[in-house]
Amino acid sequence: MAVRLTILGSGSAGNCAYVETAEARILVDAGFSLRQIRQRLATIGRTPENLTGVLITHEHSDHVAGLPMLCEKLRIPIYCNRPTHEEIQFQFGKKFDCRLFATGASFEIGDVLVETFSIPHDAQDPVGYLLRTNGVNLGFLTDLGHATKLVLERVRPAHALVLESNHDVKMLQDCPRRPWSLKQRILGRHGHLSNEAAADAAQEIMSSELRHLFLGHLSSECNKPEIAQRVMNARLQKIGATHVRVEVAAQDVPCTTLQLCSTELTSSAYQPLGQGSLGLSSETRSSA
Repeated sequence: MAVRLTILGSGSAGNCAYVETAEARILVDAGFSLRQIRQRLATIGRTPENLTGVLITHEHSDHVAGLPMLCEKLRIPIYCNRPTHEEIQFQFGKKFDCRLFATGASFEIGDVLVETFSIPHDAQDPVGYLLRTNGVNLGFLTDLGHATKLVLERVRPAHALVLESNHDVKMLQDCPRRPWSLKQRILGRHGHLSNEAAADAAQEIMSSELRHLFLGHLSSECNKPEIAQRVMNARLQKIGATHVRVEVAAQDVPCTTLQLCSTELTSSAYQPLGQGSLGLSSETRSSA
């Protein structure tokens, strides 16, 4: 069975992705209301009642807004580390039955091996994820101020990667509706990646394994999808990474479902420019 990835929505108003394998149906973050999650899952013929679990990256509201109803009404297991668990309980004023892990640990959900790693962001103990299943690796890397060596190493095996491309620096600096203190936070080393910083990270991560790159968490005020995509495409073209398909995740509607099968992920001929010839690989995309 192919592994399916659907970005249900990504941006400052909510983040949520859906991963389906033969044995697991997982949300990565739940930043929308249960009603919104239900509606977005319905577009791919799925329901929240059948979820196996929810992986939480950190406690900010655009990543956890749907947890109370998912947990209380549907009894969906939540996976997070202890500091995030404590902050979520404080934030909502209620207790959650969470499956706790230590940052840096790995654990299994069905046929999915979940690898966790620390990321630099202004939350209690934020994490990124690499999900390994059936020969397919999916990386989730949003909400980070800079890409550390650890982060780059942990997501380098990804065949598909969700990568933050939050803002255009000039648009952020010129935005009249944001105070300077907020701009400093976003631009800081525990804030959010700019388009150029995302391109830098993609260049460092790049390998023949990576085939699909989703740009996520775009600011509605300080970025535009066409700018984020142009910056990333220009960088990939510059380094000869023509085997990677780039898509910008939207806030309001799910992305087209990506289906990946290990038998189709034969190594591409990618090498950094100047170190050999380049080749194109085949890609498979279809709706669920």
